Amino acid sequence: MRPGLQSEMIRSELEDVVGEHFISTRDTDLAVYATDWSWMAQMWLDRGEELRLPDYIVHPGTVEEVSDILKIANGYRIPVIPFGGGSGTQGSALPLHGGIMLDTKRLSAIIEIDEKSLKVTTQAGIINTQLEWALNEHNLTYPHYPASGNCATMAGFLAARGTGTISTKYGKAEDMVLSMQVVLPNGDIIRTPAVPNHSSGPDFGRIFLGAEGTLGVITEATMQIDHMPETRLLRALLFDDLSKALEAGRRMMTRRLDPLVIRLYDEHSTRTRVREILGYEMEGAYMVLGFDGFEEIATAQEQRALEICADLGARDLGREPGEKWWDHRYDFYYPPKNLKLPWMYGTTETVTTFDKIEALYHAKKAAIEDNYADWDVSYIGHFSHWYHWGASLYDRFVVKEPPQDAQETIRLHNRIWSSAVKASLANGGMINDHHGVGIKLGRFTREQYGAAWPLLQSLKRTIDPNGIMNPGKLGFGY
Repeated sequence: MRPGLQSEMIRSELEDVVGEHFISTRDTDLAVYATDWSWMAQMWLDRGEELRLPDYIVHPGTVEEVSDILKIANGYRIPVIPFGGGSGTQGSALPLHGGIMLDTKRLSAIIEIDEKSLKVTTQAGIINTQLEWALNEHNLTYPHYPASGNCATMAGFLAARGTGTISTKYGKAEDMVLSMQVVLPNGDIIRTPAVPNHSSGPDFGRIFLGAEGTLGVITEATMQIDHMPETRLLRALLFDDLSKALEAGRRMMTRRLDPLVIRLYDEHSTRTRVREILGYEMEGAYMVLGFDGFEEIATAQEQRALEICADLGARDLGREPGEKWWDHRYDFYYPPKNLKLPWMYGTTETVTTFDKIEALYHAKKAAIEDNYADWDVSYIGHFSHWYHWGASLYDRFVVKEPPQDAQETIRLHNRIWSSAVKASLANGGMINDHHGVGIKLGRFTREQYGAAWPLLQSLKRTIDPNGIMNPGKLGFGY
């Protein structure tokens, strides 16, 4: 919206809701909120290209204020982009059409810690690490340990169906949520049922998980928590090939040994990233394995897992390299060890069932390395989040010398992504496991969901008939 009389009148309405100190139209503030942590936006900014700015930055302090903001936006048909920590990598927080950037971080209170039912109720804008510190004072934990934990918010995890380091045992954020408070585009404030498992009709609350703010604003959540474990056992193993390591992980999961973590690096990652971060010179597939809980149970589970690995020829490297990985597990994602500009890179992760995971890995590796050899592209992958039915492939491409022209660079970036995602879809994978869709992958959602896609579109039109909620994301073409 261009500056003018109507723009000022709308600002005055918003100011009446949140107060003059919690709304901004300063150029510096608008510029900060014009990007998230997606490579696309960072590169565009780095090359001096102009980013689309929001029109207003608004910081509500109550759910009633969120409701009033959405009523104003719906009346004027102004886009609203819910904003948490800005740590997303898919462009889901980019203000593609301007509008109101609704920053939720003032909604940061812990409402209740229920030690009897092991649940915590928080507002949506609380930062993960702050919540964890508060729970640790009660010898409790919210077992969602993502690399973005120091900056990402509760609603951000739910909006993208995010996951963390120990999801193999404790699940993704969506598995821990018990109930939510959501503000709909028309300003209605609703709550999902107090428990997630029941036989009282469809579970309508699930439609807001993974919706990335396209259907409403999550303002509160009640999450399952856990006691801090009595012990945490970490160790590392080395397999001579990836196939045997994948089979070891499959056996551990299907026999329900309940590992805290299985982090399996392919041969290329073992030679490069494991060496760079942990300092180990190794050849093969490096696996970090962990168990936690009561000491006698965790020890018995670990022993069974080691027997499986030994049967498949693994070399037990002992505790020290596993514990070193645990202590440095976030170094892979933070300066100075993280992937960063001027390199071009992308995390093209996916998920599928055990019968398809190995073929999917090789198909994606070939699709990227064979098609983009002229750019000296590197392909690395590890298997980071495991389920009783399959595993997540956390794979990445890296081009160290991409084109200098911004448009040429983004087109190459998108072509590589297209090759990777199409290989995933052709081999039984999803377009994403836990980073979300945003703008980057929206063009693939129709192919992913096929005949069901019109159903999702109809839900969007019904809940958000004026198309104000985070337009242009998830493939919704407002």
